[in-house]
Amino acid sequence: MGEQTEFEKGDKAPNDGEYTEVGEKSFHTEIQNPRRITLKKGESFPETSNQNRKWKRLTKARVH
Repeated sequence: MGEQTEFEKGDKAPNDGEYTEVGEKSFHTEIQNPRRITLKKGESFPETSNQNRKWKRLTKARVH
């Protein structure tokens, strides 16, 4: 089983990082001005702007 990628209010951050709001089906739903937050490992996720949204970690592009 893979690592959890979307989080809800009260879930604990698995790693330090920046997280952004995504729609329930993020590849179909484009959110205008999504909230972004920075959390440390173990901190709880806050409530999203909308009950149909979740938190997802932002990934940084790797330069080769």
